[in-house]
Amino acid sequence: MAKVVCVLYDDPVSGYPKTYARDDLPKIDHYPGGQTLPTPKAIDFQPGTMLGSVSGELGLRKYLESLGHELVVTSSKDGPDSVLERELHDAEIVISQPFWPAYMTAERIAKAPKLKAIITAGIGSDHTDLQAAMDRNITVAEVTYCNSISVAEHVVMMILGLVRNYIPSYQWVVKGGWNIADCVERSYDVEGMHVGTVAAGRIGLAVLRRLKPFDMHLHYTDRHRLPEAVEKELNLTWHATREDMYKVCDVVTLNCPLHPETEHMINEDTLKLFKRGAYLVNTARGKLCDRDAIARALEGGQLAGYAGDVWFPQPAPQDHPWRTMPHHGMTPHISGTSLSAQTRYAAGTREILECLFEGRPIRDEYLIVEGGKLAGVGAHSYSAGNATGGSEEAAKFKKSA
Repeated sequence: MAKVVCVLYDDPVSGYPKTYARDDLPKIDHYPGGQTLPTPKAIDFQPGTMLGSVSGELGLRKYLESLGHELVVTSSKDGPDSVLERELHDAEIVISQPFWPAYMTAERIAKAPKLKAIITAGIGSDHTDLQAAMDRNITVAEVTYCNSISVAEHVVMMILGLVRNYIPSYQWVVKGGWNIADCVERSYDVEGMHVGTVAAGRIGLAVLRRLKPFDMHLHYTDRHRLPEAVEKELNLTWHATREDMYKVCDVVTLNCPLHPETEHMINEDTLKLFKRGAYLVNTARGKLCDRDAIARALEGGQLAGYAGDVWFPQPAPQDHPWRTMPHHGMTPHISGTSLSAQTRYAAGTREILECLFEGRPIRDEYLIVEGGKLAGVGAHSYSAGNATGGSEEAAKFKKSA
């Protein structure tokens, strides 16, 4: 029987919820483009409940223990004394979420001789050293599309929040003020602005579709160009390179995977290509950006605002400069873990586990690495290599909290 280690974020400080703001979720049976939602044989949880925290257990305990498997659930993931580190020696499957990632470095993979699979409950497998997984013939899978629309909604919210100067205006209300001039001195309309996405996959394209009604000029760059019919439908302008697109955009949103080719693609030099006063939104991965270059661009006025919910490492240490830099709209990594999204990625994780235990193929949409090579969606979206360098800094969060 297998030992499954599941790394999830902590319960709310007020305790695991006993009631919820809403009684149910809207019914969705497919994603844009036709891909079906996860199709496990069954689920052992109530849709709309908190599944991504420790007490939620992704709804997996009953299923796994009914088959005789051992499930270890923890939020302790960083440093040599973490529960994850302690349990790796005989773990066969490790599951975590992008929001509270179990960084599966080459060193950790080497400590897990029985490891057969690494699963992301959500989208994004950059917290795994994909090259090390290929070298060890470990299957890597994620629940593609489960929270893409959740993230796209978050992107639109953050663009509007930055451009309309929402957060500082809200804070004046909380402080008891009525400081209209202070609120509007950095407030603009998005109408007529040029907005561009780096990558127009599931999330990037969904962002463009949601921004079209705002009468913005829509741009994109992607190594896989969209069909001509889609470009015409949305009146899109395609750019062969990211650098060409940066120059014309008032707002840039990053929606591409992190791998060695995209690490720190936003840096001191590329930021000079942006219009002065541009806005940058990053809900993809924090390491796409040079941390200190972003802070300097905000302090010097090259960027008018930066928002996102992705950091590196995660959780971010208390002294991370993105917590205190000016004109930011940062949140913890929450865009893809709404209660709606949790229902889908918990079901998708169950589907992947059923395939592993029953010897059935995992659907291509979920595969990142299989048989010692990039596979499925992984072959389309990732490149070989390792993007986990520096992840040990996440241990500083607990020490400084």
